[in-house]
Amino acid sequence: MLLLPFRRGNLERRWSLRHNYMTLPQPLMREAKTPMPRPETLQKFRDIVGAKGYADEAAVLAPHLVEWRGLYQGTCAAMLSPASTAEVSAIMALAHETRMTIVPQGGNTGLVGGQIPFSQDAILLSLSRMNRLRGIDPLNNTMSVDAGMTLAQAQAHASEASRLFPLSLASEGSCQIGGNLATNAGGTAVLRYGNMRDLTLGLEVVLADGRVLSSLKGLRKDNTGYDLKQLFIGSEGTLGIITGAVLKLFAAPVAIETAFVAVPDAASAVALLRLMEGAAGGQVSTFELIPRIGLDFVLRHLPGASDPLDQPSPWYVLVEMTGGRKASDLQDVMEAALADGLDARLAMDAAVARSESQRQAFWRLRESLSEIQKAEGGSIKHDVSVPVSSIAAFIEQASRAVEAAMPGIRPVPFGHIGDGNVHFNLSQPLGMDKAAYLAHWDEMNAIVHGIVRGMGGSISAEHGVGIMKRDEIAATKSSVETDLMRALKKTLDPRGILNPGKVVAAD
Repeated sequence: MLLLPFRRGNLERRWSLRHNYMTLPQPLMREAKTPMPRPETLQKFRDIVGAKGYADEAAVLAPHLVEWRGLYQGTCAAMLSPASTAEVSAIMALAHETRMTIVPQGGNTGLVGGQIPFSQDAILLSLSRMNRLRGIDPLNNTMSVDAGMTLAQAQAHASEASRLFPLSLASEGSCQIGGNLATNAGGTAVLRYGNMRDLTLGLEVVLADGRVLSSLKGLRKDNTGYDLKQLFIGSEGTLGIITGAVLKLFAAPVAIETAFVAVPDAASAVALLRLMEGAAGGQVSTFELIPRIGLDFVLRHLPGASDPLDQPSPWYVLVEMTGGRKASDLQDVMEAALADGLDARLAMDAAVARSESQRQAFWRLRESLSEIQKAEGGSIKHDVSVPVSSIAAFIEQASRAVEAAMPGIRPVPFGHIGDGNVHFNLSQPLGMDKAAYLAHWDEMNAIVHGIVRGMGGSISAEHGVGIMKRDEIAATKSSVETDLMRALKKTLDPRGILNPGKVVAAD
């Protein structure tokens, strides 16, 4: 078979796709009707960041005003790109004084509209110029970075110090650490290392009035009251602007073993996960569920893609183990665990990567799943989580429900089975008009999210709330939770200037 190397998180690939956005039903598009800010106010913002940090030309703003799938088209008065925390502080102080709306944006890879401004009087705040490495402490296993550093750059800096920063996303070439923090990103290694909440020790945050909360401590134990950084992780820029962070590092793995495994069903995949975890003693770092229909899409549309196994299977898992021992030891652990899975009939076949190019080829299949669905027409997305023990039941019930509502619809469920995160995407029926299909977005969301809520799950596992899911979370969270969220918003942003309309609806 032909196996091609693949650089995960390729920036150029994401950029080209971002400009190929789809036409969607008008209700999903937002238009602003607010007046433009006064020229003298804009000049004051320009004075803060200088000519290099100010842009209001339509051609420059355009790629920042469209969510890369094309779900949301925004507008703004100007984009500011500060070069320091001091400049961000001055921007927020002026915004607080003039009541100007500030919408922070990282790499614009978000999928729920949280990074898009929808008002002509809004200022788009890009931290892309703030991409410095502030320091690495290998003995403390920590790294301090600016929030505008891309995830790929952070990974590279850690690697240069013989350390690992384990967050890994398909968009890592363009997404930024600040955005990862603001959305509490997870990715493919959550099973072993946790999400951004677990990977962060300290934050630097500029508050709505321009004050700077500086807590860039590399402490793993600090039991002195409220853990304030947790308020801002996952807040999507509605409570403050994250400008810097202290991140956890780990020992770089000496050995990596990767396998592409055929399994009969999703329930067997979950059981295989627990079996392999027990056999590997905590060395399983990735366990990704892939349906045959998703693999077929990739094989059909991705040049050079090849099926890793001789016979098709209804389901697959991509499993990876990492360890500090020599490669032969971990290979024995992987093969023994797979043998146990085959004996228990939880697995039907497996291919273990024998080279880095084979490993990258396996990852290429998995990482292409989301984007390749565009080639099959419209795709209605769901980013949900349920208890791991409920994954198989969720997939079965949700698939049956959407197929009953729309015969011919093609469910493509995949994702991070180790943390219960399922990307339950729905490709349009063959031959159906794309726009007509996408008009059913809310209907399909209601069906799927209803099943998720019934299982005690979450309608947003790692993509955030943004504007897409803002109103719906009221049906998921208790009134006490939503009241507390609104109270936090009012306390930290009393004038409502930070990313308004996102995450929490105004009273």
